[in-house]
Amino acid sequence: MTSTIEPAAAGQLAEETKGGESRRGIWLVFSGLMVAMLLASLDQTIFSTALPTIVGELHGVDHMLWVTTAYILASTIMMPVYGKVGDLIGRKSIFIAAISLFMVGSVVGGLADNMTVLIIGRAIQGLGGGGLMILSQAIIADIVPARERGKYMGIMGAVFALSSVAGPLLGGFFTEGIGWRWAFWMNLPLGALAIVAAVFFLHPHTRKQERPRIDVAGISLLAVASSALVLTTVWGGTTYAWTSAVILGLITLTLAAAIGFVFVERRASEPVMPLRMFRERNFNLTTAAGLITGIAMFGALAYMPTYLQMVTGASATKAGLLMIPMMGGLLVTSTLSGNLVSRTGRYKAFPIIGAVVVGVSLALLSTMSADTSVVITCTYLAIMGIGLGLSMQILILIVQNAFPARDVGTATAANNYFRQIGASLGAAIVGTLFANRLTDLLSGSSLGAGGDGGGANSLTPDAVHHLPAAVQNVIVNAYSDALTPVFLYMVPLLGIAAVLLAFVTEKPLATTIEDTPADTERVPVPALPLD
Repeated sequence: MTSTIEPAAAGQLAEETKGGESRRGIWLVFSGLMVAMLLASLDQTIFSTALPTIVGELHGVDHMLWVTTAYILASTIMMPVYGKVGDLIGRKSIFIAAISLFMVGSVVGGLADNMTVLIIGRAIQGLGGGGLMILSQAIIADIVPARERGKYMGIMGAVFALSSVAGPLLGGFFTEGIGWRWAFWMNLPLGALAIVAAVFFLHPHTRKQERPRIDVAGISLLAVASSALVLTTVWGGTTYAWTSAVILGLITLTLAAAIGFVFVERRASEPVMPLRMFRERNFNLTTAAGLITGIAMFGALAYMPTYLQMVTGASATKAGLLMIPMMGGLLVTSTLSGNLVSRTGRYKAFPIIGAVVVGVSLALLSTMSADTSVVITCTYLAIMGIGLGLSMQILILIVQNAFPARDVGTATAANNYFRQIGASLGAAIVGTLFANRLTDLLSGSSLGAGGDGGGANSLTPDAVHHLPAAVQNVIVNAYSDALTPVFLYMVPLLGIAAVLLAFVTEKPLATTIEDTPADTERVPVPALPLD
């Protein structure tokens, strides 16, 4: 370990970066990582349009929720595990193992002839998928100095944006064409390509520890706490009332497991989520801001497609296409901000501006009504995408720059873990508020009272648009009036995120890859050439 970086190091790094072989090697590895990230992010969205057909063919509408929940649960639990194990033994072998496990789950899902097998396949996919994004982000930290990493992180954000649109469209295309099972089969050639890239081009540093000590107790308690919390958010207010014994029991279990986890981690020799990370100011601030961003982003993403179908009359496919402006904004600003960070070495302003922009977009979305034009709605979504692109990947870069190389995987995984928890909370909070308001607004109508159509619970976009105009107007206005105020409730959260990020310390981005903390004294270096 070293305490300073000599001025010559910057010049050496610049020469190595300009060298053709070094640059080509990095981009070959990066291409494989992008394929892995594409697998993980596509799998979170590709079934949104295919699921109704799948559960219909397999006669399992009552188990539909578990197709998504199984994947979310498994991937959330595994995130910290992959991060810690990668720090202990190196990332190449477990990266290949994660891809392989994901492919096994894809085979099981593709061959499923009933809902039980399908759900098992999705759970296996989640066990592998939890490592694909985490390890991809950590491997980049192994091979690219933080000063140059911004442009790569920006492209990662662009891949996420692309997959968020491509997933639903591919799901619809496969379902209406060659069959929904290709949503699983397509993972095999892509997974094989990612494995080949890892085997031949990935040569990250390995950790010098012959017999790593796995924190079994910590992993187990974290799994229990995560599972109970995710099930609380998925079931609360829908499958079970929030005051039911099941939900209250899950909340109690979450708290008990979380408290037990803290006690265990204080004594573990190699904790899966070291408590010392929470002594790092930048980690706490960016993780809290990331959790809040997750609440806002997924709270909006979870219900905007349904809103567009119910209020504008768009089909499921068209509703997916109407989300393109949001993902386009995310793609552009994620790429541009990443490149600016690499060129200037300055990064603090981007996530602050991003949080403010997302807050503005939520305020604008809260003004929508049933008469708002689709163009205006898409413009508001594009503004949200711009804000998300300015913050998401930069927050991960700040976390990675706050820790030595030996902890970068664990820190990256912890940050993503809390963001995933925020996503679950966001979908649950928005869903509960939306459902309660909708029920209240329809309570005075024949639908709310449980008319011939089965009541509000039986409403579908197609059914609504075949109703008489007067009834249709009541329902459309109720949907709009139920959802849009919820967006306004989240605006203060983004204000809190912006304030938290204002206290981030803008530490110099590391110009070499070494096992030293980011706050170590450094000699100022000029911006590195990227061409």
